[in-house]
Amino acid sequence: MRVAMVTGGSRGIGRAIAAALVREGLSVAVAARDREQVAKVADELRAGGGVSVLAVALDVTDATSVEAACARTAAELGPVDVLVNNAGIAESAPFGKTTVESWERHLRVNVTGPYLMTRALLGGMLERGWGRVINVASLAGLYGSPYVTAYTTSKHALVGFTRALATEVSGKGVTVNAICPGFAATDMVWNGAHNIAARTGRSFEDAVASLARMNPGGRLIEPEEIADEVRRLVGDDTINGEAVVLDGSTPQRRTS
Repeated sequence: MRVAMVTGGSRGIGRAIAAALVREGLSVAVAARDREQVAKVADELRAGGGVSVLAVALDVTDATSVEAACARTAAELGPVDVLVNNAGIAESAPFGKTTVESWERHLRVNVTGPYLMTRALLGGMLERGWGRVINVASLAGLYGSPYVTAYTTSKHALVGFTRALATEVSGKGVTVNAICPGFAATDMVWNGAHNIAARTGRSFEDAVASLARMNPGGRLIEPEEIADEVRRLVGDDTINGEAVVLDGSTPQRRTS
């Protein structure tokens, strides 16, 4: 049985990905910083029976925490075959008001986190001759957007990391790909909409609609769409080094 590890798995996109992989019959380690929340999600996914689900407390920016979480997963579920680097943060501010702390926080979580996770698990995948590394990036990793310079920079770096590593492992049974969704129906969007409403006096609903219109398809991406793409990439051994775009348009899936 294949084993998957999903970071940022306690809510939103990460939870949807973990649930999709459980339905595919994989054993899944659901990893996140919030110990209670990740345990709750694992219990819910485990209730269906038939597969093993492990709750793992993890700070992706801390190398010691990463190594411990990966070692525990291997001990309780087996070696990790599928790594989904989903944990991430998004903060908005005009460039002139973007602090050094916010800049560095984005790089630590959105870039160094996937690096540390992949470094801990890639060697085993290569030794076994099979593995999947899937990085949840963003449309912001392919295009520029105002007021999110730190976030955009970090997601461009994650896409670059994906492409470089994919080239390095090509032909060795391991694939490395990125998924680049637009604004998705998650807490990040709800929080952003509340901030927009507070700054502008617009309603929360109007703020959500304005974010949805920024996607080429004019709608928010559902977490299940991203999870379905992860499921496809796990089963596809020909796609490597791609940035798969999910922008709400038709067709929903294309690569860049």
